[in-house]
Amino acid sequence: MIALPGGAYRMGSDFYPEEGPVHEEWVQPFELDRHAVTNAEFAEFVAATGYVTTAEQPLDPAMFPGAQLASLEPGALVFTPTEGPVDLRDWRQWWRWVAGANWRHPYGPDSSIGGKDDHPVVQVAYADATAFAAWAGKRLPTEAEWEYAARGGLDQAVFAWGDEPNDGMRANSWQGRFPYLNTGAGTGSWVGSAPVGSFPPNGFGLHEMTGNTWEWTSTWWTDRLQDPATTCMCSPDSARSGSVAPGEATPRHVTKGGSHLCAPEYCLRYRPAARSAQTEDSSTTHLGFRCARSSRVE
Repeated sequence: MIALPGGAYRMGSDFYPEEGPVHEEWVQPFELDRHAVTNAEFAEFVAATGYVTTAEQPLDPAMFPGAQLASLEPGALVFTPTEGPVDLRDWRQWWRWVAGANWRHPYGPDSSIGGKDDHPVVQVAYADATAFAAWAGKRLPTEAEWEYAARGGLDQAVFAWGDEPNDGMRANSWQGRFPYLNTGAGTGSWVGSAPVGSFPPNGFGLHEMTGNTWEWTSTWWTDRLQDPATTCMCSPDSARSGSVAPGEATPRHVTKGGSHLCAPEYCLRYRPAARSAQTEDSSTTHLGFRCARSSRVE
């Protein structure tokens, strides 16, 4: 882990509406994993505890009234490239539910993580990430901690490395035409996830804070950032405000960092300020996590 000094910084941006308002945020000193949790690290956790992830657990028919039992097999969402240009307003064109998809088989039962010990673990839901963190004596970072760390000491820079656009060598993002043509990023021409440490670290020495995989945080989702100067956050319930949208039964958390699927013409979210909402039971091929730990008081 890397020890971070904490302090005040300007959080948020005006790039997408949900990223504002820009405001001064304060974080205490803390430690953060140098890179995302890998397949090998998660496998060690599962071997030691016998843990079963959300994507591996049978679905409750009561949660899906009217559905056929055959469609309630354990599984997860899998990115599937299209054959050509499609309407980018419809994410269902490139995402599909695949029975048997889980962290061991990210793209379905015929896929594996063989030879990918050093890739970020994916297909992990919020409970899976928090269970690993507790086992490791750590926790998930808050959104404010995560963004502070991702900025690497740069004040309001667009990207984790500065303001220059990604040339495919700074972060693992989509190179080409989304969602059907990806020429790969980095020296390994990675299509999909890349091994941790494949791209240059930011100013704090942290790798792949943006691009590669989205990462869970412990922060409840709100449609706008919570500015402590104007928002009362004095009770636990207030922190949950906006976390469950009308018609939803599952709370949502903030995920950060973007992924290898982010393309400028569709989703320019491999930036420190970028944020996305994910329900706690979400498991996908581009969502992982890294852990934090509060600094010890001497």
